[in-house]
Amino acid sequence: MAASIAYRRIYEEASPQDGQRILVDRVWPRGMRKEDAHLDEWLRDVAPSTGLRRWYGHDPDRFAEFRRRYLAELRDAEHREAAGHLRELAAHDRLTLLTATKDPEHSQAAVLAEWLARKAER
Repeated sequence: MAASIAYRRIYEEASPQDGQRILVDRVWPRGMRKEDAHLDEWLRDVAPSTGLRRWYGHDPDRFAEFRRRYLAELRDAEHREAAGHLRELAAHDRLTLLTATKDPEHSQAAVLAEWLARKAER
C-alpha cells in the first residue's frame, strides 16, 4: 500500500508528519536558505520544463491545459527517471511535495500528488 502524499509551500514550517520532504520546483525558492528548507531531496528534473513553466505563469485560467501538458511531460525522456524515482519514494514513505508558488492548489506539486495517487491505485 502506498503512503500518503501531501503538498504545500516550502515556506511553511516543517512538521514531523511531513515524511520525506521533496522540493519539486526547477528553480530554488527565492529567499529560502538551503539549511532552513529541511529537504530530503530536490527533484528539479521532475518539475515542468522551463518553456511550460513560463507559458503557464501560474495563471489559474491556464491550469487545466498546464496539467494536461505537464502530465505529458512526465512521460518524456527528460522527466522519466525523476518521475520513476518519485513513484518509488511514494510507494514506501509519506511524502510532502514542496513548491514555492503562492497558489499550491494550481501548481505542479498538486498535479504530481494527484498523479502519484492514481499510480498507486493501479
